[in-house]
Amino acid sequence: MFESFGFEETTARQASVLLAAIIGLVFGVLAQRTKFCFRRSLVGEDRRAAGGVWLMALAVAIIGTQGAVAAEWITFDEHRFMTSALPILAIAAGGLLFGAGMVLTRGCISRLTVLSGSGNLRAALVVLVFAVVAHMTLKGVLAPLRVALGSVTVEMGDYVSLAALPGGAWVWSGLIVMIALIFAFQSGNSVAQLVMAAVIGLLVPAAWVGTGFVLFDDFDPIAMESLSFTSPASETLFWSIASSSIPSGFGTGLLGGVFVGALLASLLFGGFQWQSFEAPRQTGRYMLGAALMGVGGVLAGGCTLGAGLSGVPTLSVAAILAIVMIAVGAKVTHALLSQDAYADAAPSTKQPPLPAE
Repeated sequence: MFESFGFEETTARQASVLLAAIIGLVFGVLAQRTKFCFRRSLVGEDRRAAGGVWLMALAVAIIGTQGAVAAEWITFDEHRFMTSALPILAIAAGGLLFGAGMVLTRGCISRLTVLSGSGNLRAALVVLVFAVVAHMTLKGVLAPLRVALGSVTVEMGDYVSLAALPGGAWVWSGLIVMIALIFAFQSGNSVAQLVMAAVIGLLVPAAWVGTGFVLFDDFDPIAMESLSFTSPASETLFWSIASSSIPSGFGTGLLGGVFVGALLASLLFGGFQWQSFEAPRQTGRYMLGAALMGVGGVLAGGCTLGAGLSGVPTLSVAAILAIVMIAVGAKVTHALLSQDAYADAAPSTKQPPLPAE
């Protein structure tokens, strides 16, 4: 398929960087405009509106991804989401850690990448620490922990996907899409917000099809990828410090595109503002959250985009478990922090937790 487009001087890998940059650019613009964030949909003050945006994107991502599967453009049979030995302990622990981390940093890693492009230096430092810890967990000193937790598995057989359950892929896809759309249309969002959310959702199958079908090359194969931030953050970090020997890939293009897109949107539509830490305690909380997300994202097999927005549309049980555990970790951590905030405040000065980023 790749060869039919007449690329003579460009490899599939090089083309994937351009594809990812375009997808990232669009995501960065739209995510900045919609304040797209899974954490906000769970514990934000505007969680209903934020949840509507996220679920609209998910519904469109499912329709597009399963449509591409039905058209036989792509298949997830050999994808890591569909391994029969489900690393249940790693996914559960990783999801809880990631959820806790994104509450401590007031944003999931995709949201913080967007905020980095909008002048938020707190978010930029979190993204850097996240990338370092994720790489440590993938290939560094924390890799033994990843291997140990990943060795605890449950054999799923054919039931690695909801498609294997009675009714098949379209019944389960339709059920999830219907629930997501009902919530989205009742969330109070404007039509413009929901349209932008739908376009974000379209980016997921666009990336799957782009890397798994359009750029498929028997002689120079590349991984089939979609929106994700854990592995791309690690990849971008490694490429940044060793680009003379390590070529850029899809993840590098994606993160670069998101940053530029968010920067352009914040400059054109307003919202760019330099921000930094206000106290050492705040710095410590953000650094702890970044580290937890770095470890958790690798163990869970993805972040709120990699396992959630991109993973759930594959109907993978592993991806669904990961996003559920991320949600649980976030809700529990938010509840604990809220209790501490009220307990530490004097009766006459009690204040609710700080608003979201």
